[in-house]
Amino acid sequence: MKTYRRKRITDFRLKLPCYDNAYYVKRALKLEAALKLRPEVLQIEMIGEGEIPADTALLIRSILLSRPPGIELVINARSSLQGGSVLVWLLGDKRMIRDDARVYFKRNPLADENPVEVYAGLGEAESKYKDSYSSIDPEDADYSRVLKLINEFLPVRQFAGRIVSVNMLREFGLVDNLPAGALPAAAPLKSSQAMSTT
Repeated sequence: MKTYRRKRITDFRLKLPCYDNAYYVKRALKLEAALKLRPEVLQIEMIGEGEIPADTALLIRSILLSRPPGIELVINARSSLQGGSVLVWLLGDKRMIRDDARVYFKRNPLADENPVEVYAGLGEAESKYKDSYSSIDPEDADYSRVLKLINEFLPVRQFAGRIVSVNMLREFGLVDNLPAGALPAAAPLKSSQAMSTT
């Protein structure tokens, strides 16, 4: 007779507050600690109206991509997503999103810039006068990188600057919504394993 063993699951909440970059950095470090527990499943719940800054989204991506093998990543977006939050959600092995939620990412702020002038080391470029309104912001370069990574899942040129519905995400095979109550039940964690959800 087969005996079934419950999967070890770690729940992890990632709130999306407005205007609090320090929160995301702290949560990224706690995410790294949660992965060191080597759960079989890591469930990330995204909730709130904020947007993960591009640099922090790239940090979270690097943490998730370097997770030990065998950890399944389930991401449930309970809110609409924008910008860097979209990239983090797309990294899930299983992705769920509220049925009436939306996804939005702005156009590439560097689309009109010459890449040789934006990124050092890509070649020699003649120095050109640029006024203070045309200076290149490192955050824009990070956001451009985020869009390139989103483009691996969704055509950025087609959807940037537009609101994307869950139905459209389904057409691209990006949503794994399960019926209510069908999420795997989390095994109780010892107090030393429990991660703070705030």
